[in-house]
Amino acid sequence: MERSANYAKKGYLNEEFRLFHLRDVGVEEMEYHYHEFDKIVIFLSGTASYIVEGRSYFLQPWDVLLVSHHLIHKPVIDPNDPYERVVIYLDPGFIRSHSTKDADLSACFRLARRRQFALMRPEGEERESLQNLLTELEQATADKGFGCELLARTRFLQLMIHLNRAMDRDHTDRDALASRHDPKIERALSYINEHLSEDLSVDALAGQVYVSKYHFMRRFRELTGCSVHQYITQKRLLAAARLLRSGVSAQNACARCGFQDYSAFQRAFRRQFDMTPRDLLK
Repeated sequence: MERSANYAKKGYLNEEFRLFHLRDVGVEEMEYHYHEFDKIVIFLSGTASYIVEGRSYFLQPWDVLLVSHHLIHKPVIDPNDPYERVVIYLDPGFIRSHSTKDADLSACFRLARRRQFALMRPEGEERESLQNLLTELEQATADKGFGCELLARTRFLQLMIHLNRAMDRDHTDRDALASRHDPKIERALSYINEHLSEDLSVDALAGQVYVSKYHFMRRFRELTGCSVHQYITQKRLLAAARLLRSGVSAQNACARCGFQDYSAFQRAFRRQFDMTPRDLLK
């Protein structure tokens, strides 16, 4: 797999979370990418949609997107219309450390993945609360006074509590006009991510969703921006990196993520991450 065909990893995060309030005009088309961290996008204005793992979401002001780490996505923006949004990067480890037995702050991301639907559309009092919390968080992140870091962390945790409560009540996934997707490709994507160690040939996947091989390949590229092989390799590499970080050996990670040949795995890993599996273990 050529490096130019890979999805790009965009952005980095060294903090617990980071907030950006962005407004752009004439935005160039962005490429498909993924992150090592979770991401919240709060759309404010413009004409934009967002593609996450093959599903297109048609955004309205104050829509919230919950994009879990390693999900492949990109915005599609009308460059003639000012595009304004708040983007928050957050460290899953930080979220876990501030969760409790009865309040898992990452539950909203898990629910989005389980529904295969990343969009939340708060309305009425819920939207007003979101607006107020976001304003307070932005002010806290700009504050330089006593206890500023603690204040920002507190405001952020309040926002996460609000989003989890709102997500639990949200039913935007039932709105047929909020998004567009191909159910067969969506099933194939789910199957790939749940069976990375198994046979994932194009023939096998097309058979799983009962379409011809060539229709499947064409439709897959249309909706995900890459070939079936590129997508599978990328997901296997991301899964392998996650295993390596948890202490699994390179050989074991290779086998568990569906790579049949260790040397091929090592070459693909180096192309993607600019290091060998053993470098990552170190």
